[in-house]
Amino acid sequence: MHNTDIEASEVARRIADEDSEDLFVLDVRNEDDYEEWPIPESRNLPIYDELLDHDFSGLEAHLEDLPEDEEIAVVCVGGITSARAAEFLRDEGFDAKSIPDGMNAWGRVHREYEPAAVDGVVQVVRPGTGCVSYLVHDDGEAVVVDPSQYVDRYLNAVDERDLEIVGVADTHAHADHVSGARRLAGELDVPYYLHGEDTGDLGGTTELADGDTIPVGNRELDVSHTPGHTPGSVSFEYGDALLSGDTLFLRSVGRPDLEDGGEDAIREASDRLFDSLDDLTDRSDDTVVLPGHFSDEEVRPLATDLGDLLAESTNELLSYVEDGDEEAFVETIVESLADEPANYNEIKQINWGKEQPGSDVESLELGPNNCAAN
Repeated sequence: MHNTDIEASEVARRIADEDSEDLFVLDVRNEDDYEEWPIPESRNLPIYDELLDHDFSGLEAHLEDLPEDEEIAVVCVGGITSARAAEFLRDEGFDAKSIPDGMNAWGRVHREYEPAAVDGVVQVVRPGTGCVSYLVHDDGEAVVVDPSQYVDRYLNAVDERDLEIVGVADTHAHADHVSGARRLAGELDVPYYLHGEDTGDLGGTTELADGDTIPVGNRELDVSHTPGHTPGSVSFEYGDALLSGDTLFLRSVGRPDLEDGGEDAIREASDRLFDSLDDLTDRSDDTVVLPGHFSDEEVRPLATDLGDLLAESTNELLSYVEDGDEEAFVETIVESLADEPANYNEIKQINWGKEQPGSDVESLELGPNNCAAN
């Protein structure tokens, strides 16, 4: 029997792998939905409403625009209309498959990378949400940093590497995705590390402070308090690696308005963020920056040397820090903030322990990543 589905994880693998066989991703959602949150390199044919009514005229009118010599992966919101479109295309002679559960499944994809420039770090990237988490490990032990709510991904990753999780840490109280740290730490009966200024109503955390260390095997994660994105944001150093959380990204910095959106509060948080970045950039040029988010950067693993990051002109806000221009840094942030992450207030309440996750917990974090300041 012909396979009529292609998993979202397989689509992610083939998009990322330059040596993989050709794949044409056809998105049949409405144009506004597609423009807000697309799969990279996909093409949009906005016929979602037509397909709901079993109307294939729009698809039929564009058959000449589709490749006859490539596999076609069709995606929609939840996999219903894409399955209809894929079946129609197969009847027309195309090698077409549907992505089960559509963009919902795309948001759940996790891919693992091991940065060659650092020892003992596994980077876990979610291409559909822009979220990045980490396993740091040594001598059979591991600490999980910024895990998603899909904790099985990390349990499988340590099992494959014969590691034991001895701690779980969040670089801050997240506003864009539901943290799996508390659940993972609770299931394994290991410490959950979080800075005291970000604990909210959470109980049972091991509170971090500047200068603390987290043991892992025969090594340690060094803690630097880097407030600005949140009051309790921290960054971790592990050998030559800098896990910069949502303080420093490759092309931007963490937005400082998700705790309080008033202009005075944003300016005050931006001042703190400036000081934190000034501290982080004082490290050696060969420090490998491993951020907690990305936008559309294609480099994998998501990493760059600090010296290269400072020398490039792709991070405007960081250049102001290097120039010591705090006024330009703050004004640029205030003037260029994008829309907030979807459902960020509800997500924060869950991550602070003020609300319990409901049946819609997976859908809360679906959508584009908007954690960068510009």
